[in-house]
Amino acid sequence: MIACPYCGSEVIPGSDVCDNCGHSLTDIGLLEPASEVERGLLSDVIGSLKPRKALTLGPSASIREALSAMVDGKIGCVMIIDNQGGLLGIFTERDALKKVNADFAKLGDKPLHTVMTPKPDALALDDKIAFALHKMNLGGYRHVPILEDGRLAGVISIRDILSYLTSRTAAPQG
Repeated sequence: MIACPYCGSEVIPGSDVCDNCGHSLTDIGLLEPASEVERGLLSDVIGSLKPRKALTLGPSASIREALSAMVDGKIGCVMIIDNQGGLLGIFTERDALKKVNADFAKLGDKPLHTVMTPKPDALALDDKIAFALHKMNLGGYRHVPILEDGRLAGVISIRDILSYLTSRTAAPQG
């Protein structure tokens, strides 16, 4: 057990919040950032990446429709939503390669829900960019849905984070 630095109560290691006082424990044990890039990753939130509007389809849309929409939209994923806009799943380029692949002629008209990744990990606009980067790395994700008040607010990709990092490390012009 460890002690909460705010109230001194014992907390289970790995807990995000102290059960006694309710303070967040997510920053405990973090090393002091060694650079402005590290400081930004730990303090800037996903909302600052300006997540793009997600391409959405219903679960009964066909695989063919999803792939066509992805090509037309120049985006690597489609979010599958219910009639109320709740997130049901995600269909990505990787899903197309691994689950459809050479069987496209046979599977193209099948409903999207048969090949989507159900209940994908999602993040919130106020989650830190470092948390997004960590989650994407651990899960092998290139795209992550972003929720606001439980509703789909957009999508970020690893390219969004790379752009963020590039902008933070770019040499000053002039």
